[in-house]
Order: sequence, then C-alpha cells, then structure tokens
Amino acid sequence: MDDVAAPAPAPASARTLSRRSVLGLAGAGLAAVGLGGVSGYGVAAARTSGAPTAAPGASGAALYPFTGAHQAGIVTPAQDRLHFAAFDVTTTSRTALESLLRRWTHAADRMVRGLPAGDATTTPYDAPPQDTGEADDLPPAGLTITFGFGPSLFTDADGRDRFGLAGRRPALLEDLPHFPGDTLDPARSGGDLCIQACADDPQVAVHAVRNLSRLAFGTAAIRWSQLGYGRTSSTSSAQTTPRNLFGFKDGTANIMAEESAALTEHVWVGADDDARAAWLAGGSYLVARRIRMTIETWDRASLREQETLVGRTKASGAPLSGGTEHTAPDFALAGRGGAPLIDPASHVALAHPDHNDGARMLRRGYNYTDGSDQLGRLDAGLFFLAFVRDPARQYVPMQTAMARHDLLVEYLRHTGSGLFAVPPGVPDGARLSPTDGAFVGQALFT
Repeated sequence: MDDVAAPAPAPASARTLSRRSVLGLAGAGLAAVGLGGVSGYGVAAARTSGAPTAAPGASGAALYPFTGAHQAGIVTPAQDRLHFAAFDVTTTSRTALESLLRRWTHAADRMVRGLPAGDATTTPYDAPPQDTGEADDLPPAGLTITFGFGPSLFTDADGRDRFGLAGRRPALLEDLPHFPGDTLDPARSGGDLCIQACADDPQVAVHAVRNLSRLAFGTAAIRWSQLGYGRTSSTSSAQTTPRNLFGFKDGTANIMAEESAALTEHVWVGADDDARAAWLAGGSYLVARRIRMTIETWDRASLREQETLVGRTKASGAPLSGGTEHTAPDFALAGRGGAPLIDPASHVALAHPDHNDGARMLRRGYNYTDGSDQLGRLDAGLFFLAFVRDPARQYVPMQTAMARHDLLVEYLRHTGSGLFAVPPGVPDGARLSPTDGAFVGQALFT
C-alpha cells in the first residue's frame, strides 16, 4: 500500500446489463464491506495515450490491442478486476515451452478482441471445445493479458540451467529478499511464468486465465493465483484516485501513462541496461506482493491514529501538512509542539520519492477478499503490483525501510511474493499462429 496513483474521473464504458454483469456487480459488493492498481503501442496516437479502440459489436466497450512495442496491461488505464496466476513449467523440453508461449500469444490476441481463445470452426464435434464458453456474448471489457518470466525459469533451486537460457537471465531477476516481518507462504510465492489478466468484467478476466491454463496442460501448471477487485492505483490522469481497504486514497503520486519521460526513466528497461539480457529492452520488471491487512484491528483505531500512521487526511487524501490531495507533502512543516505535522515514520513519508533517491514505480494494485480465516477474521488486503526498471534500486531499498520503520507495518502482513521479467510486446503486424507464429518473449529464445 505505498503512496502512489491519479487525478480526474474517467467515463465508464457503456455495456448492456446482462445477467453476468449483474453477478459481477454482486461480487463488487465485497468492496463495500471493507471499503473500497496503454496497451502496447501500435496505433500511435491512440495507443500511446492509452485510449482504447472500439470493440466489435459492443458499443463503448474498451478494447486494448495485444501487440505493440510494450505489452498491454502496464500503462493501460487500470481496469477494475484482476486474475493473476503464477505457473510452474512441468516440461523439460525447450521446444514444448516455446510452443506453449506461441499458443498463449495466439489465444491472448484473440481474447483481448472479444473472440474465443481458439477457432471453434476447426474443432471436431467429438473433441473438447477450443474455448470454455463462459465469456461468449460478453464484450472485451478492456481485457489486457500480460506475461512475465520468473527467475526459476532460467535455473532451478540447484542452479541447473533448465532450458539453455541461464546465460540470458537478467542480472536483476533474482528472488526478492526476505524483508523484516515477512510471513511468506511458499505456496503463494515465486513461479516460472506469470499471467496478469485485467478487465472491467470479472468473468472476462477469469475466462482468460482459465483458457490459458487449459492450453498449458502437460507443459505448465498453476502454482498459485489471486483474484482482485477495486483497483488501488490509477495509471491515467483521467482516473480518480481510488481507496484501499483501510479507507484511504492510495497512490496519489503514481506514474501516469501520460508521463513519457518518467516511464522511460523508471519503467521501461533500456537497451543498454544489461548486455546479456538485450531481449528485455522495452520490457519491465513486475513486483507482486500479497499483503494481508489486519482489518479488525485497524477498524478499532482512532481517526487521529489512522491519519498519523498514513500521513494523510482520510476524507480528502490531503497530506497532513495541508492543501488538497495532490498538494506536495511538506515533511519539514512543524506543528505547535515543534514536531513535523507528517511523522517521519508515516507511510507517506517512507514511500515518497524524496526519501527514496527519487525512485518511482508504476503501480497496478488491487484489493482482495478471500473469505475469513479459522478465527473469523477477514483474509483481505492489497495485492500489490508494480512495474519498475530496476527492482534492486526502486523497490528493495524502499520496502526494506518500510518493513523496519513504517508505523503502518503493525497492520500489514506480507504473505506472498514474486518478481518477474516482463518482455516487450509482440510487434504490430507480426503473424500470430498457435503452431508457428511470433510469440511473447521470442527474442529470449532466438
């Protein structure tokens, strides 16, 4: 829940209120219980600015092309729903791994356009359908599908080169360190591959991961997954700043899609960043952290304590040093007793770029609610997602400082963790085929 996200409201996508969308709204009711992170570039102006193209047969429904210089789902205006999945590769064949990525690329390109994962006209009647069907008749709902590669794809726990790729592993692609206070569940951490599916309809996001998982049968299997709702970050200045499950506005200083210079400096991997990983140029690194919030304890804290811990007013989101939500915090401004109005150990102070050597991140986090535990407490919190150019400089030092000193840490438990290299996008115009087409991450294998 780091202090990072956006301005002005975005128009909602028009869509017909079907039975499925009503069910989606019912699911969104979970947000009210606790309170409520640009596609690849091809069609230059529209896609650089993050504007969706029109969806076929669904007036007003957002559609973000799969191909482009960067993968969609990074600077794309953050959608409302998430299905994230990490996979273990079960094959030992490099050819089979490449084949999987080729099938995934072909299916992803179809699904973001509102089409079935496979062409039903080529399916024999006595064979399983090429698509599971639950998203039939639904618009694309702004679906984006983003793929990443984990450290374990390159070498196993014993250091063995699994697919002849060890020599091309990025130097920065290392498992995140164990931070003070971490209570990580190995079953919710790591993974060889990851898929981030975001959409404005939960059924569309789940359908995407379900079908990609089905295509992976015999080659890869889901290691862990996470559903999310109610974005906790904005990635476009057209979006309002959302609130997290503590009821505070979250992500006021997030990098926006419109900040081209900031994206180049803080998000996109440069061509000269790593000589042995030139294949990653134009891509990024994805940090994933499952952060459980101790909701019941927080709800008993006074408003004064809550605002002191966060460093912002709860109602407006303004820093405690004064102004409005987007006023820059004044960390030196003192109150009547001489102490700073914003506690130096508050969440806002420790997460701010001024206290992290100017490092910024592009966040795409989501709220999650996974029922209750054995003691009847909500298993709910933040599924933190952030894209960075250099995790060792932009994330690790900040999280280390926050784990040790953040006043808010008393109410947070980090239970899952992962770091993934996100390749650049598949070029516009590339031939996509499940058998011999271009695929995401292809430069790594060539």
